[in-house]
Amino acid sequence: MYTSDMIAYGSISAYISTMTSPSFSAILRLLSANARLEERFTNGLGSLHGLALKEVLLLMHLDRAPRRRLSRIDLAKQLYVSPSTVTRMAAPLEKLGVVGREADPRDARLAYVVLTEAGLELVANARATLEVMAADIFRDRWTKADIATLADLLGRLTAGQPGDLG
Repeated sequence: MYTSDMIAYGSISAYISTMTSPSFSAILRLLSANARLEERFTNGLGSLHGLALKEVLLLMHLDRAPRRRLSRIDLAKQLYVSPSTVTRMAAPLEKLGVVGREADPRDARLAYVVLTEAGLELVANARATLEVMAADIFRDRWTKADIATLADLLGRLTAGQPGDLG
């Protein structure tokens, strides 16, 4: 039996090579690449900025939102997590002063997560780190044309989906 850890750490490579379905093989490779990249980015961002990758993505979504605010439900859709996960993610960020809460003046049940000035600075620094890390990943094996092709193909895969920061 194959587990997500096996996919993440490459021991499933031999299994993938026996696949007869190119689409299934592609999905397994995407899952493996995602696990490796998420771990690498989380470790790098954690050591430099004290944030996990998902926290940086949350801040990036707020940075791109109108008035730099989104409801927890909208953030959950963007991040592909539950609203309660957004609440758990936002709480420590609020204590750090990088996000705040804002009530909706017309609907007392609705509250927004808002990017603060400190959050704006932090997300800019974290994004710069992500850009350097992304360039490093592709440096030795990929041409600019390869990277552009990959970005286009992945863009087609995720077209019209919430959460696209590309």
